[in-house]
Amino acid sequence: MNTEKTLVLMKPDAVKRGVVGEILHRFERAGLKMVAVKLVQADEVLAANHYPDDDSWKAKVGGNTLKDCEKYNVDVIELMGTDDPIEIGNMVKEWNKDFLKSGPVLAIVFQGIHAVERVRSLVGHTIPALAIPGSIRGDFSLDSALFGNVSKRTVYNLIHASGSVDEAKHEISMWFNADEIVEYKRVHDDLYSY
Repeated sequence: MNTEKTLVLMKPDAVKRGVVGEILHRFERAGLKMVAVKLVQADEVLAANHYPDDDSWKAKVGGNTLKDCEKYNVDVIELMGTDDPIEIGNMVKEWNKDFLKSGPVLAIVFQGIHAVERVRSLVGHTIPALAIPGSIRGDFSLDSALFGNVSKRTVYNLIHASGSVDEAKHEISMWFNADEIVEYKRVHDDLYSY
């Protein structure tokens, strides 16, 4: 069985709050191996490219906003100025991009068996208010998508984790050069050789 690599970004809210050490410890304690790490000040291009620019992603993100507005009985036109999910997705992408540029980001590549799935499990739900206690977002943040929309900003959820193996490969190549990724053996790696 091959191990996977996945990208984790500790966003400006995690770095500025000084909780990166505690968060990093959770990944290492779970057996994930850090194979690349650097502190990055994302520029316009990197921040914009990190988030998909296709209409299906925007429609999904905008659709989530529409569902939240319906759930909490909020007038989406009054809140967002439109009920078009793609237009709303564009707004959210801009907020995400601007936030990613707003301060330093700790970019990390972790490696391990089912690394993508494992990291996503440790991180918790994208919306911190919905993340279970014990997950990183469940323990360190309480923001909601609706509050972010009302405030015309991204959701402060501390961390990004790749959603699939293919997404991880693409994202790692954006944030790291191949020569920045280190191969080495950890003490317990022999336990997981298949």
